[in-house]
Amino acid sequence: MVEVIHAERRSAVLTPSSLACLAHVPTVNLTAGCAHECRYCYARGYLTHPGEGKVRFYTNTLAKLREELRRKRKKPATVYFSPSSDPFQPVPEVLNMAYDVFRFLLESEIGVAFVTKGRIPERHRSLLAAHAPLVQGRIGLITLDPGTAAAFEPGAATPEVRLAQAAELIGAQVPVEARLDPILPGVTDGADCLEPLCAALARIGVRKIAASVLFLRPAVIGSLRRHIADKPTRDRLLGSFAAGERLAIHAGNSRVLAIPTWARLEMMERLKSIAHCYGLEVLVCACKNPDISSGSCHISGRWPPAIHSGGQLRLFQL
Repeated sequence: MVEVIHAERRSAVLTPSSLACLAHVPTVNLTAGCAHECRYCYARGYLTHPGEGKVRFYTNTLAKLREELRRKRKKPATVYFSPSSDPFQPVPEVLNMAYDVFRFLLESEIGVAFVTKGRIPERHRSLLAAHAPLVQGRIGLITLDPGTAAAFEPGAATPEVRLAQAAELIGAQVPVEARLDPILPGVTDGADCLEPLCAALARIGVRKIAASVLFLRPAVIGSLRRHIADKPTRDRLLGSFAAGERLAIHAGNSRVLAIPTWARLEMMERLKSIAHCYGLEVLVCACKNPDISSGSCHISGRWPPAIHSGGQLRLFQL
């Protein structure tokens, strides 16, 4: 059970990101910490993280956002949710705030880009669909296997739900891409995992995938050791880093432990080969992979968005 700590935000709501892919887009976190409790989450190592099993919910986000935008001479074209949390956490006050903030921005004709591994409630999906030209979504998936997903992402929506709500949004003309982030070495990097995942994404209309391989910080290593109960799985994953290397990444100008460059290149080539068979393009973000990529993963979308045609809104019972 996650403890929700109510607090007032003292810093600005709209904040810049150190990620190059978000360099020109203001970002918003509705919380510090996340109720999805993903065992590999990089945010566990951030100074602002409230601690395991805790979420700090900012009660005054909407009021401060209104005031910030009122003072701006030029409003932003779009806002990104969220660099270190998820707007669709299974916490009522977070979901209510997400709805209110999204609605305020969309009705102000400010675009909304988001990435989520959560269950998007029906009223939120309807809001996003009603403002489709101003919305771009990214759905996070690491596997279709419900057991693996539950072990590594215990508070997130099931893969089935994530696919269904992505399909609904695509049908409503909301551009949705996928994020295979992180690929878990020795666990989700094989063709037996990647092929059905690519097939499922292509089936619902996804055309682009952004991908990155897990890297480790001390807080992430500790989390995996504490929470991944299946010893063979845990040993395969952590054992992949035995010959790892220190990598300076552009995400926060930090150094992390990564599997060897050749191994990540091999993994990405395997994914690209499989994805190509299903008409999917794979983007490898240079922020997290500066030694093997120089491109952008477009995490905040592509603005102005491309115009799609022929889709119809389909409501799924999630």
